[in-house]
Amino acid sequence: MKKKWKILIVSAFFFCGLLGYLYKAFAAEKPTVAVVLKDTKSEYWAIIVAGVEKGLKNFGVKGNIYAPDQHKNDQLSILRRVLKEKPDALIFSPIDPAASVPVLKEFKKNHIPVLLVDTSVNWSGQTSFIGTDNRSLGEKAGELLSSMLQPGDKVALIGRDSPDNVSKDRIQGAKGALHTVGIETTGGIVQVNDDAKVIPMIAQLLKDHPDLKGVFASDDRIALQVIKYIKQKGLTMPVVGADGIIQMLKYQEDGTLKGSVAQNPYDMGYISVQNALKAIKGQRVEKKINSDVDIITEDNAKSKIDFLEGILKK
Repeated sequence: MKKKWKILIVSAFFFCGLLGYLYKAFAAEKPTVAVVLKDTKSEYWAIIVAGVEKGLKNFGVKGNIYAPDQHKNDQLSILRRVLKEKPDALIFSPIDPAASVPVLKEFKKNHIPVLLVDTSVNWSGQTSFIGTDNRSLGEKAGELLSSMLQPGDKVALIGRDSPDNVSKDRIQGAKGALHTVGIETTGGIVQVNDDAKVIPMIAQLLKDHPDLKGVFASDDRIALQVIKYIKQKGLTMPVVGADGIIQMLKYQEDGTLKGSVAQNPYDMGYISVQNALKAIKGQRVEKKINSDVDIITEDNAKSKIDFLEGILKK
């Protein structure tokens, strides 16, 4: 009897040890994705993070999310540190696309797939780009704005001066669509993080062009400042933004604005993880994945608001 108990005890220890080993082996095989973004705190980027986190959970991927802190580090130093950690894949949104290329080449040399999200890079080594076709976004915004105006009207185009081509492409797309239907354009450029300059700029544009009938802003931070100013002045004119953050959506819901365009940052984050896993497994990944844009009006604004508020509360 004692012999049987000894056998049972030894077997139990062996079985537990085997389970522990299998658990560790399974955990060790869980793929790791490093996510390096421009930001994680502003609403737009928090939505991307929510999509990434949902993707990590649903696809069983281990992930670390990084973004620069202006007081501690910059994005390229984060990228170099992540390279040393040798993740199975990198999801990256560059602040300065050109400056990031040398480091991205090192990821490729180490056989680490590089997936770009939101902002593209002029580099053929990327595995995929997941994001908005910004020229197409601008065209849709221009078409939407022109539907609220008449040929011969004048529109202000306000963009942002940044190292990437996001704002430039959106402005060019909007300009082309507006000019096609005979709407004139004028405009200005805001420095990257200087939203305080938006109100003086729109004030000057209205002074120089008192016949302005509408505004296209290349991002919602600019658009919100423009709306603030024209409301203060008691003016009424359409303002079309680009990102689909909650405050802009609320302006559609309450009728302050007739319509705007909205990116799908949550989808960008989720799809980037989905395709990072495909790349890790050696499966085919599309070189360019368009996350598309939505046209937001009073009819669909509430459902979009409810969705975004829901994911941001989690």
